[in-house]
Amino acid sequence: MFVDQVKVFVKGGDGGNGMVAYRREKYVPMGGPAGGDGGKGADVVFQVEEGLRTLMDFRYQRHFKAKRGEHGMSKNQHGKNAEIMIVKVPPGTVVTDDDTGEVIADLTKHGQQAIIAKGGRGGRGNSRFATPANPAPEIAENGEPGQERYVNLELKVLADVGLVGFPSVGKSTLLSVVSAAKPKIAEYHFTTIVPNLGVVETEDGRSFVMADLPGLIEGAHEGIGLGHQFLRHIERTRVIVHVIDMSAMEGRDPYEDYVTINEELKEYNLRLTERPQLIVANKMDIPGSEENLAVFKEKLQEDVRIFPISAITRKGLRDLLFTIADLVETTPEFPLEAEEEQTTTHRVMYRHQKEEIDFIISRDSDGSFVISGDKVEKLFKMTDITRDESIKRFSRQLRGMGIDDALRERGAKHGDTVRLLEFEFEFIE
Repeated sequence: MFVDQVKVFVKGGDGGNGMVAYRREKYVPMGGPAGGDGGKGADVVFQVEEGLRTLMDFRYQRHFKAKRGEHGMSKNQHGKNAEIMIVKVPPGTVVTDDDTGEVIADLTKHGQQAIIAKGGRGGRGNSRFATPANPAPEIAENGEPGQERYVNLELKVLADVGLVGFPSVGKSTLLSVVSAAKPKIAEYHFTTIVPNLGVVETEDGRSFVMADLPGLIEGAHEGIGLGHQFLRHIERTRVIVHVIDMSAMEGRDPYEDYVTINEELKEYNLRLTERPQLIVANKMDIPGSEENLAVFKEKLQEDVRIFPISAITRKGLRDLLFTIADLVETTPEFPLEAEEEQTTTHRVMYRHQKEEIDFIISRDSDGSFVISGDKVEKLFKMTDITRDESIKRFSRQLRGMGIDDALRERGAKHGDTVRLLEFEFEFIE
């Protein structure tokens, strides 16, 4: 089975906790704070592995959680940073954020890496909080929580040449005779439901990757037939080889087939029409094909090279493969629509970003006030609530963020319950 789209959960490692400790050597009275910082949590990194061809492995493991950093220790010893978590993906994988739809990474070359979820920084030990006014603080931070998100992985086949055409025009047969690929071949539509890749070698020693892509029908850009499933795989191909059944055995007009397929490519993504295209007139060994080809050439107004072949008898394949190899060598790679074209001009792109809200206050059904928001929740998770000094520091931070005033505006009174995550506090005037 070919898996080309999957949703996974990734979480960067939490930072290690800072430590509260004091120097206790002999003859060193009031030695002062000596608590070390926690280590940084591990990042989750996706790395391209050339040997992989599908996203099949992600069907069995969909959660990737990196290790947390080591906790700080006494004698000002910092905790060790956690080693990054490497997740192998095949070339051609596009990673997008499930919530925002933003492309996080487009991974194409062997060894290419991208950080998908960042690890949290280590919490600071009590040595960091010493001041002249408080030379022996009992404050230490917990480690910062690692970034967590759901991401979608989509595999776009990396082929130099894409075979397009209606179902049953002979694309799989053509690939099977010019390469070592063994695609499924049968006399019914949509035999090919996943792309087949084959390496083609010409007589003069050149080679390129050819993809036999699932059959395309009218309305594919709207998702009809195999629709988008097909079209997303052709986005990266440099040369499009349009296979047409010249025998017209199925009662379709070869020229109408050609026009329909090109309209679908145009509707899906205008950039597809910029690629060089060759027409392969297949099944020329069947009676009536020569007459159909003559009619086809009359109707064709465009300057596109036509190669009459028979995939079964291998007639005409040599010239076709030489021409394809020449085009692959002279055609540059096409960037995806989302990628900006490389130009000599230096451009800066400004993106509108929504202002982050520090906190939100709402009321629960039992009358208690609920505080939520990424910033305040992260602050709370990094607070060691087992120590009074840390709690006092956290309450000062809340006051500085304006949460006390916001609660009063919402009608909070002395003794009311305030909830943050799974913890409850009492509002005190």
